[in-house]
Amino acid sequence: MEIEAANPGRVDLARWVDDASTGWARAHPALARHLALRSGAVMPASWLAELDDVAATVATVVDPAVAACESHRDLPRHVPYDGVGQRVERIEFHPAHHEAAAAAWATGLLDTDRTLAGDLRLAGLFFLLTHVGEGGVACPIVCTIGLRRALERRADPELAERYVPRLREVDGSRAARGAQFLTEVQGGSDVGANLVAAVPDAATPGAWRITGEKWFCSVADADLFALTARPEGAPEGTRGLGCFLVPRTLDGLTPNGFAIRRLKDKLGTRALASAEIDFAHALAYPIGEVSDGFAIAVEELLNVSRWLNAVGSAGIMGRAWLVASTFANRRHAFGRAIATFDAVAEQLALLRAHTDAALASTLALTALVGAIDEGTASDDEVAAHRFLVNALKVVTSLDATACVHDAIEVLGGNGTIEDFSVLPRLYRDAVVFESWEGTHHVLCAQIQRDAARGIVTEGLVRWFDRELDGVPTVARPLERTVREAGHESIAALAPGHVESLSGPAVRRAVTRVTRCVQAATMLRATSEDAMGTAALSSTALFVARHITMGDRNHEWGSLVRAVLGHTSEGAT
Repeated sequence: MEIEAANPGRVDLARWVDDASTGWARAHPALARHLALRSGAVMPASWLAELDDVAATVATVVDPAVAACESHRDLPRHVPYDGVGQRVERIEFHPAHHEAAAAAWATGLLDTDRTLAGDLRLAGLFFLLTHVGEGGVACPIVCTIGLRRALERRADPELAERYVPRLREVDGSRAARGAQFLTEVQGGSDVGANLVAAVPDAATPGAWRITGEKWFCSVADADLFALTARPEGAPEGTRGLGCFLVPRTLDGLTPNGFAIRRLKDKLGTRALASAEIDFAHALAYPIGEVSDGFAIAVEELLNVSRWLNAVGSAGIMGRAWLVASTFANRRHAFGRAIATFDAVAEQLALLRAHTDAALASTLALTALVGAIDEGTASDDEVAAHRFLVNALKVVTSLDATACVHDAIEVLGGNGTIEDFSVLPRLYRDAVVFESWEGTHHVLCAQIQRDAARGIVTEGLVRWFDRELDGVPTVARPLERTVREAGHESIAALAPGHVESLSGPAVRRAVTRVTRCVQAATMLRATSEDAMGTAALSSTALFVARHITMGDRNHEWGSLVRAVLGHTSEGAT
């Protein structure tokens, strides 16, 4: 950027724009460190190059395109009929949206294998993509991945063969986009109250016809819809739901038995088309056994979305950290950079620590997903996954909102200006991330039910202990603190006790356990070298903030300084 000789404050801001706009992968050295740790091998040079390339694409192509959509306030538009009055139910977007989507698809996120290496690659790339927030691209990618995995794992082979290749396509002009529609107006998170009905199709063996209304349908422009519906004569509640695939069109033009009632005018994720959709005898195909529909929807659709929602929340935090830290080092007040003031320094250090915690824990969760995908997961790993896929979605999404809020405060009034920084958009998107794939209360209630059944705590504590085994000597004092707190907090979710907890008490217990798990996953990355020492400093601050509650003790200032002493590893 050419800097005009002008007011020195404006010169500093222009330099900040340059600082905050490049080198996103290198600004998060913990990303490669955790990917290597969880893969069990040294990061291949090809992976590092891919991370750099994708980060550059997201920063220089996707982010400006998403900003253009927002700045023009040209959001998705519903076009029910074409020029001659034929029903088309088309969604029109600003041209920049297509540019962002094409670049996002070209990153290769959709063409990752269901292996440990493939899942880690996906998570690393998705972390970088969500530095733009949702941007109208993250949700379609997640829904497409979930649908593809459901078809690969559960569907009739002929159905999978028909649709999976286009769901893996990285050329946006040829790719099929997926969506998942579970929510109904009378049910919300109470999916068992759903009323959309399914009846066998008289003309097509194995096919069904779907009728009813879905209330919250994100990716309303998708080519393929995954949805739940209740077959005739099926029992009430979730046991009676089937999971079905509905193609958008059967002839390439005519809507397949659906009409969009209206698009949602949302707080955030505004470049994403979310709608209310009515179905009337839409042709559908079952994904797996109809009687297994709810389990398929949860295990293949919702759990994938919750996992990647947590990774995406970490990406939002990572961008908030970059924006705030680079700004604070360039912005001067009272004769010095504002990063040197204690109050700002504390906010920056906590932004770094929460980003590190989110990245460490979501990549640990990704490794569990990879083990399950490869069929090598132990019972303890399955139990840990069952807890973390719900708990991390809750904690990371709340942290993302809080971190963006703090980053806005670092920028002051500038942080609220739409064309000054990405933070207002990230803030809106983070709030929506909180509600996707289950509210906090619903997910904590699910954890309470799992814990009461005895399928979480024993396996979780053994997995937790293995995370802490082998921590280097320099981290032993913290390791003992985290292990003791983890054992105590997991015991609060033990069968025979967890059933008596109120909803708010369960939420507090889940949060406490999750904080201990995050600290344990951070400690796994510590070592005697410089990067390991940086990880230890961040972990020490995180533990003081969330586990020992030592944010007011005399060591707090030194912890903050230790974290900020390592910011030179990333952007400055």
